[in-house]
Amino acid sequence: MEHNMKKMVKLRIALGLMFVFSVAGCKTPPKMTDDTLVTSTVDGVVISHRYAVKPPAQFSPVNETYRALYPASVMSHPSFGGKVVETLKTGESYTVIGQVENNWLALGEPAQASAEPEPGKASSAVKETAPSAAPQATVQLTGYVPFRAVVKSELYDQTIKADQPKRRVRSSKKKTCVAVNGDSTACQNSTNGTWIIN
Repeated sequence: MEHNMKKMVKLRIALGLMFVFSVAGCKTPPKMTDDTLVTSTVDGVVISHRYAVKPPAQFSPVNETYRALYPASVMSHPSFGGKVVETLKTGESYTVIGQVENNWLALGEPAQASAEPEPGKASSAVKETAPSAAPQATVQLTGYVPFRAVVKSELYDQTIKADQPKRRVRSSKKKTCVAVNGDSTACQNSTNGTWIIN
């Protein structure tokens, strides 16, 4: 009986030490801040973005250069309910990486080929896709703007000219003339409204 008690005590000590050593080696994951880079997969496209910027529910790639029509706010969510990330500068060029829900555009950096995300960065999957052998292109998402805040670069000048108010051409000062007794005429001066008989 005493022999079994010694085994039980040794077993308890061994299990206690194993527990202490296993817990001592664990670290808590780093706390997510707004500037922490995360990776999401949406509609087969790998999107890298700050933690503060929410990944879209839908994504169709565009990857074209657009120019800002007015100083619109770049939002953290594709609606006016998000936080303001930055503000566009009128006339500046920006890369639209895709169109997302609510007819908003996603701004960011063009695609870069990368096999795996860098170590130390968190990863979350919005939609699961089958793993492929080839590396996927990763786009860097900055934020979202309304559809009318930007226009394609090649249409910018045309859009600005069409938006300017048209100048009215003043009509020449015309005289209103009336025949008087068949031989003479009376004309009204349009500037002061006086009648002159010829």
